[in-house]
Amino acid sequence: MRKTLLDIIACPSCKSPLTLTIEEERDDEVITGSLSCTGCGLVFRIIDAIPALILSN
Repeated sequence: MRKTLLDIIACPSCKSPLTLTIEEERDDEVITGSLSCTGCGLVFRIIDAIPALILSN
């Protein structure tokens, strides 16, 4: 995922901003890492440059 995506996405649960933790980066793209919600604390993985912003029941 591109870092600039942080400007337009929010937590799907509470709509709060997300913070990015990078594990692997290539050029200007995050390959693996996570997005953490600043409001409710949910954590969403980034795998193969795709953020998994899916809530499970």
